Amino acid sequence: MGSTFDSIKRGLEEAMEYSQGNGVRMRECQPIPVDVKSIRHKTRMTQDEFAAAFGISVVTLRHWERGERKPQGPALVLLNLVNRSPETVMMVLNDGDR
Repeated sequence: MGSTFDSIKRGLEEAMEYSQGNGVRMRECQPIPVDVKSIRHKTRMTQDEFAAAFGISVVTLRHWERGERKPQGPALVLLNLVNRSPETVMMVLNDGDR
């Protein structure tokens, strides 16, 4: 437990230093906004298939496609990956089916 605590403590200290602007070198990733409907079309999947493949509720997917909501956080990261290389993402996800 000691090493886990030390790792968490170190991470919190680095986050505090960064938030105070004290020169801690961190790389911030800002995923770009995506057009969810065009990404789904790129994969040639129906809404039901796309939602099931990526663990998204169909209702949420429809909200995104209509522009009523925008994907955020891990969902946005995943959609950026799917947009860039749908075949690779599907291969990685399906690898767990063995």
